[in-house]
Amino acid sequence: MAEAKRALITGITGQDGSYLAELLLKKGYAVHGVVRRTSNLLRSRIEHLRGDESLHGSRLFLHYGDLSDGTTLRRIFAHVRPDEVYHLAGQSHVGLSFEIPESTSEEVAMATLRLLEISRDQTQPLRFYHASSSEIFGAAEESPQTEETPLRPASPYGCAKAFATQLARVYRQSYGIFVCNGILYNHESPRRGENFVTQKIARAVARISRGQETELLLGNTSARRDWGHARDYVEAMWLMLQHPEPDDYIVATGEPHSVQEFVEAAFAVVDLPWEKYVKHNAAFERPNEPTRLVGSSAKIQRTLGWKPETTFPDLVREMVEAELAAVAEGVAEVT
Repeated sequence: MAEAKRALITGITGQDGSYLAELLLKKGYAVHGVVRRTSNLLRSRIEHLRGDESLHGSRLFLHYGDLSDGTTLRRIFAHVRPDEVYHLAGQSHVGLSFEIPESTSEEVAMATLRLLEISRDQTQPLRFYHASSSEIFGAAEESPQTEETPLRPASPYGCAKAFATQLARVYRQSYGIFVCNGILYNHESPRRGENFVTQKIARAVARISRGQETELLLGNTSARRDWGHARDYVEAMWLMLQHPEPDDYIVATGEPHSVQEFVEAAFAVVDLPWEKYVKHNAAFERPNEPTRLVGSSAKIQRTLGWKPETTFPDLVREMVEAELAAVAEGVAEVT
């Protein structure tokens, strides 16, 4: 019987990491995740996997490590000997990167360099997925963007991702490492962090509908994004590393929607008038807002056969309904 493939995921406790772990476990992988040592042992997004005795300790393994600690990362690589590495970890909030630009650059740019160097030194061949971002295009001169669109990042996060993306290409070309950049556009889910606007909207709408909140404060609601579902996008990550040749791919729906459209769709789920509850707050606006970020996924559809499955209305509904369930569960616990 062939030995199971070994995958190493940085950021396994995040939105994408949790969906990817589920996908790889279903495909028979042994999944290893790098986690930070914290006082909070509950890692909610993967707790259902960690609590499964048939998985944890047999096909799911967690290793304490930090992206800034090259020594520990090398030990993890030596122990796991991964066939595939999925580098998803790092500060990923664009707005927050304006407030903490140095730590964002360290986590996003330098951590990727560190992992690529470790991968270059491995004696066994491995395949490396780097989570790039549509934010590398920033103030793009063309729309939709393709893999050939010039990089014009408009935030510290975008700059750090552009560095890491170009570095991945250099290591692929210079050292022959099988490394792919997945240039993912915005992807959401019920597992999205609450500091992201989509989850902020979904959570507020659920609480407003149950009388727990009275308003939703937002910045620029005319900002447009290409929103897909994280569950669909992790499938694209896996497909990239199964292809014979490494390359870079845009993963997107090709459909831009505004924050305002997300708001209206969310309130429609609970049948409430958004106008009554949404208030503008300039404090939530970014210093520099990227424009016309919408991606063409023609290449990945043509080469790998991937396409998004979840529609925008279904995504919004799933997020709001998950928050409604969370509110109901909280009420039940209180009573």
